[in-house]
Amino acid sequence: MTWDKLFECYNDDLNNINKEIQLEQKKYENQLQIYPSFNLRFAAFDICKFENLKICILGQDPYHNEGQAMGLSFSVPSNMKIPPSLRNIFKELQNDLGINRTNPDLTDWATQGILLLNTALSVREHCPNSHSKIWKSFGNNVIKFISDNKQDVIFILWGKYAQSKSNLIDINKHYILCANHPSPMSANRGGFFGNKHFSKANKILRNLGKKEIAW
Repeated sequence: MTWDKLFECYNDDLNNINKEIQLEQKKYENQLQIYPSFNLRFAAFDICKFENLKICILGQDPYHNEGQAMGLSFSVPSNMKIPPSLRNIFKELQNDLGINRTNPDLTDWATQGILLLNTALSVREHCPNSHSKIWKSFGNNVIKFISDNKQDVIFILWGKYAQSKSNLIDINKHYILCANHPSPMSANRGGFFGNKHFSKANKILRNLGKKEIAW
């Protein structure tokens, strides 16, 4: 089983999404910026192979400022300033495992079997959640596809939106770790810091006889 099966099943949906985005751009006479670029839109699937999938960290939609979105949830290119939510993720990583990470490009996580999945794979410039509706069905289908076709995946759900997708996951086959969202507004109210999801995920992997993540 590979991601090809997913894209084969939902090819019509993806074609319709692409048509909607093209119509939107035509409406704005191609002056509308969509992030990430098309060649990066499915980077999460390109980098994290289905057969290697161990963990899914669920995001909502891509960063909406120029140069940030790279097709991986929470990740930005290494030359970019660390966004506030990712800074808090790194702070929790430091508190949990003593790892002082400064590189905001999370490609190395993805190559180790972490699907950094935004449920919406595109966004209009400076307009957060602008494409959430057109990707909603596909995003839900990705989660269900993983739940149905994999075993023992660790789903890390930060925030109410991510946790609203928990009903798509078979808890008899998979693991779910929940906490508040790492955004400053949410994290500073409590419920994110101290979640120890990095060490908990590695403990689960260790118990399953799988290689731990080098966070």
